[in-house]
Amino acid sequence: MRNFADLIKKLDSTNKINNKVSALVDYFKHASDPDKVWTIAILSHRRPPRPVNTTLLRIWAAELANIPLWLFEESYHIVGDLAETIALVVPISKQSTEKSLTQFLREMILLKKKDEIYKKKYVLEHWEMLTYYERFVFTKLITGGFRIGVSQKLMTRALAQATEIDQDILAYKLMGNWNPETISFQDLILKERASDFLSKPYPFYLAYAIEGKVAALGNVQDWSVEHKWDGIRSQLIIRDDELFVWSRGEELVTDKYPEFRDLLPKIPNGTVIDGEILPFPDGSIGTFNELQTRIGRKTISKTLLAKTPVILKAYDLLEWEGKDIRNKPFSERRELLENLYKNYLLEDESGKQTFQLSEKIIFDSWQEVVKERSFSRKMKSEGLMLKRTNAPYQVGRKKGDWWKWKVDPLTIDGVLTYAMRGHGRRSNLFTDYTFALWDKNRSELVTFAKAYSGLTDSEFKKIDAWIKKNTLERFGPVRSVTPALVFEIAFEGISFSKRHKSGIATRFPRILRWRQDKKIEEANTLEDLKAMISS
Repeated sequence: MRNFADLIKKLDSTNKINNKVSALVDYFKHASDPDKVWTIAILSHRRPPRPVNTTLLRIWAAELANIPLWLFEESYHIVGDLAETIALVVPISKQSTEKSLTQFLREMILLKKKDEIYKKKYVLEHWEMLTYYERFVFTKLITGGFRIGVSQKLMTRALAQATEIDQDILAYKLMGNWNPETISFQDLILKERASDFLSKPYPFYLAYAIEGKVAALGNVQDWSVEHKWDGIRSQLIIRDDELFVWSRGEELVTDKYPEFRDLLPKIPNGTVIDGEILPFPDGSIGTFNELQTRIGRKTISKTLLAKTPVILKAYDLLEWEGKDIRNKPFSERRELLENLYKNYLLEDESGKQTFQLSEKIIFDSWQEVVKERSFSRKMKSEGLMLKRTNAPYQVGRKKGDWWKWKVDPLTIDGVLTYAMRGHGRRSNLFTDYTFALWDKNRSELVTFAKAYSGLTDSEFKKIDAWIKKNTLERFGPVRSVTPALVFEIAFEGISFSKRHKSGIATRFPRILRWRQDKKIEEANTLEDLKAMISS
């Protein structure tokens, strides 16, 4: 545990990616194999179930610190993290423990079935014997909320450096339903398997946003234009009569989209296709909000498959007949993709396709491109993608050959109704806001979105001071405030939703500006918001 806590301390003390990677590499080179497996599990979101609820932890911590619970709660709201608050308020320990990370986690798994008396004794004993960072880590593991600013991708990068195993192969090895309680480091990481290479995806090529006038890209006929689809960027791989689907986040998601298994007998081996997974209810492209009902599900029910089927909107071919063709010009790769579609893919029995081509459009003028962009929302797209016809498929984000030109965001004026303290350097300021719109009769404000970005530090400080003077009620860390401030809220997409009180879900809401020139009577209504969907 001491080594793992030291790792967390190093990761927590820097924002530099290279320093985080270096700390992880050093840890993976020196930690015991069982601790390595559990560390990989923790950083890839395979934490054991929470054995104690947080309400009990707060009560026990206040008791051990000999402070009233209300004072602990106030401290927690200021600090913004329960484990950090407990690590700070519990008296400094003069003891220590030699238990490993693996021992602690095995005990926590067994702890879940114990009674409350046993749990309290176990937790208090360890709080009193651990150092600050050990106590912080211990409590993080108990609560099950281990977020420390290290992504699985970053962890995999460090593991690749420590083991000298290809990062893409490691990403595949770490997918699936492996159990840290039963698998060894040898079997999980070091053992070579033919399937590790069979499913290996290519690094994704990413576009830059257009800056300035689109006509500055030169001759319009040098560019291929298509719509920028709002789904999950993916690679579909077929090799050796097996099918694999990888997301751009380096997650193997084959089992989450069983529809694509129907493509296995239709597409020849040695094929890798780049495209976008899109929701396709009722035979047409749906919203990202609908796709979210499929994301993160461990099992996909027949009901969900029927309600929200998906398609792959294909726009590039990276491997053909077992050969890497990324160095070929886009125009040649695209022609091969179109031939694949024409020669191998047929409609299924229901008359719908799980595979569609993203339409490629060649224009004679930039004015035509601008006009096409104006149809984006009607097409259920985010805007346009522009690809130089003679460009190879590169790695990562590179300027020059692939550009994205998104439509301007939708905006609406809402009223600030609730506020909560931020995190990190903003933990002492109220910076996380909830906004509302008027109902049809302008008699009641109905919440519709939350946002916490878009203002300057100076504006956040002014609004924080105003919130503290205009609080109506407190609900734990949340404060309701006097409806008085109006803000212009921007968002990328909008759809009807039964999960929200307003009946509307907005995509990527953020604050565009503080409308100090407007009174709350001038804020928009829910009907204004709904009208944006139909338009």
